[in-house]
Amino acid sequence: MDVTVTPLPGLGTQQDFTTRSGHRVGVITYRDGRLELIVSDPQDPDKVAASVDLNTEETSALANLLGAPQLVAQLTEQQREVTGITTWQLPITPGSPYEGHALGDTEMRTRTSVSIVAVVRGGTAHPSPRPDFEFNGGDLLVVVGTVDGLRSASEILEKG
Repeated sequence: MDVTVTPLPGLGTQQDFTTRSGHRVGVITYRDGRLELIVSDPQDPDKVAASVDLNTEETSALANLLGAPQLVAQLTEQQREVTGITTWQLPITPGSPYEGHALGDTEMRTRTSVSIVAVVRGGTAHPSPRPDFEFNGGDLLVVVGTVDGLRSASEILEKG
């Protein structure tokens, strides 16, 4: 079974899989620790047909009902962060002031103390981009830093 992990910039992560019937079933883990169980509409997998907010106790009870305590341990481990350091994925939206400009033009590390560690373009990762790497609309930047630095980086990419 393939589990898809999708970063939700500014929110958290979504982890889901597709059932035989075509439903996507998953969990959204928000940055504030909340969890939401979601089930998609089989006609439109991007449309949520049902969602249930779960607290930690409810999440554990559901995992035990499904016979998957090891899954809970795995998800918990994936959510651990190095103290003070976080990874976000930030988009270069079409029309961004940095669309068509080089990474070095952002002066991101100097301005925010965050590092752009990869750029995902058309499903292909470009790790450790050089300062002359040119951004395209639709690129997704993998950025590492403090939460405050990442917020500043997001604002810079949107507004310049």
